[in-house]
Amino acid sequence: MSYSTTANEPTSPTIHDIFEPTSGTWQYIIVDPTTLKSVIIDPVLNFDPATQAITTHSADSLLSFIKEKNYKIDKILETHAHADHLSAAAYLQTHLQDQNHKPPICIGKRIEQVQTLFARRYGVPKNEYRQVFDRLFEDDEVFTIGNITAKAIHLPGHTPDHLGYMIGDNLFCGDSLFHADIGTARCDFPGGDAKDLFQSGRKLLSLPGHVKIWTGHDYPPEGRDQPVPWMSVQEHRKLNKHLKDGISEEQFVALRRERDAGLAAPKLLHQSLQINIRAGRLPQPTDAGLRLLHVPLKIGTDGW
Repeated sequence: MSYSTTANEPTSPTIHDIFEPTSGTWQYIIVDPTTLKSVIIDPVLNFDPATQAITTHSADSLLSFIKEKNYKIDKILETHAHADHLSAAAYLQTHLQDQNHKPPICIGKRIEQVQTLFARRYGVPKNEYRQVFDRLFEDDEVFTIGNITAKAIHLPGHTPDHLGYMIGDNLFCGDSLFHADIGTARCDFPGGDAKDLFQSGRKLLSLPGHVKIWTGHDYPPEGRDQPVPWMSVQEHRKLNKHLKDGISEEQFVALRRERDAGLAAPKLLHQSLQINIRAGRLPQPTDAGLRLLHVPLKIGTDGW
């Protein structure tokens, strides 16, 4: 993983962007420099699909960094129920709590409809996904990180529960916008909608031009070697291949639907959703001591 830091004015947050290369995920630690109170956005558990092994290298690296900096983690924020990596939220919460504070795991209020859908699909028991998130944000709900004010902003399209977090002049948009040479996220998951994503994109690009939009993933294409965590609103308006100025909703929807029709399912789709509707918690062990996830079979012939 790579770490970099953006330090703004004294009253603005300090931002650490941490790239997890296997899943192409940006994780963030956002800090109030006056109090050292902080939040973590979209942390990653490591998962090897070949061995079905879950490990905590990335999360442990975050914990070491937080301890080194003496940060006080106030909240763990999820932008949505990810379908391409497993969340480390519950693991981090366990290792960051003390006798005075247990950092709440926070997500948007619509997570409950996502949980219900995928719990039914994968046979997840109700007691393993009901009320596992500690705080469900309302649309435009304001909260604090130390002395810094933040806001949870509903950004549907990629998923119906999707949130962005406005912290100072920074918008952490999750999987809404990607780097300008990639454009936007897919909309073909259940509850996703290209029209909604267009409107969410327009909401983002109506912000002042200097605002930084920090994305949830980057997959650098040929010709761009390094992942990039943010671009300004002004840059997206000029350069974003899907949402730059002049692209209509009709054009965007047609482009997004054509693109989505050719995309393969994420490699960790089934594992991710079953863990992430549990807020990053593992399935309860069976009587034999095994923790199991369900993976649907593709039947290649009739007659079964």
